[in-house]
Amino acid sequence: MKVDKAWIPRMAARDDWLAQTTENIIEPEREIVDPHHHLWVRHGYVYEMAELQADTSSGHNVVETVYMECRSYYDPASSDPLAPVGETRQVAALARTHTGPARLTGIVGFADLRNPDLDAVLDAHVAAGQGLFKGIRHAGARDAEPEQLFLPGRGPKDLYSDPDFRRGVARLGARGLTYDTWQYHHQLPAFTDLARAVPGTTLVLDHLSTPLGVGRFSGQRDSIFAQWKDDIAALAECLNVVAKLGGMAMPDNGWGWHDRSQPPGSDEFVDVMAPWYHHMIACFGARRCMFESNFPVDRISISYPVLWNGLKKIAADYSEKEKAALFSSTARRVYDL
Repeated sequence: MKVDKAWIPRMAARDDWLAQTTENIIEPEREIVDPHHHLWVRHGYVYEMAELQADTSSGHNVVETVYMECRSYYDPASSDPLAPVGETRQVAALARTHTGPARLTGIVGFADLRNPDLDAVLDAHVAAGQGLFKGIRHAGARDAEPEQLFLPGRGPKDLYSDPDFRRGVARLGARGLTYDTWQYHHQLPAFTDLARAVPGTTLVLDHLSTPLGVGRFSGQRDSIFAQWKDDIAALAECLNVVAKLGGMAMPDNGWGWHDRSQPPGSDEFVDVMAPWYHHMIACFGARRCMFESNFPVDRISISYPVLWNGLKKIAADYSEKEKAALFSSTARRVYDL
């Protein structure tokens, strides 16, 4: 498979493509907290507050959002450990000037958790966030064949077992901060070992651990799903772990939607996603799960209104209390919004 290095510029042309699939909004009154989105200006493609507002105000009742680090807005004038604080500072400034119905009420930034001076970096993030800073994502995503991936992770080798890293994750818990990670499905056992080692920190698993469906994983969906189910069940025994359910429309998940002439509708989304989502909820319980958009990354494959319609269809048979957890209250509790 040839890696598409131009995937971000391609996103600039997605509006007309996404507009081909339109649907009536399901349960438009249901309150939503979107706990995972990005902002950026990259390769000619802008996704900042105006673009986020266009998505969050497209029919669903999105009332709050959480920004997730993505190497945006780093401070070029700062030393390497402090450069990511520029991201927190700029996103906090954008949040203050935003007047839309969906308020940005949380920021998860980046710090190298192996840094012996970690507290100084965390102090700087807290000051820059002006009440919005909630935690750190130092993602572990790493695969043996990154050249086969559209969005290869940059996780260092054996990050989760590194004693300095584990010390940093534990420090987050001691300070009342969360730890987020993005990783691949085959990294679940290593992440479970990490979770057991730092029981005092809330760990947030993003994107269902990104089950891969490209490169050497093409055509292996059934076997990957079977192993993934067992690994997720083992991870769920760690009560300090919560899970974000979303981010499954990335090109590396292997559905191929981004290359089609027309984007999927919510019924197709549910048809392929429901078994994965229901297993997560069965293992973790709704109180430890939260639906997410992962926009604008997943926007390369599906529109915001269709995505949340699909999530509402997946949640249709859960109780009202469970739905409230999945769509809003888990995110509010975990990130102290």
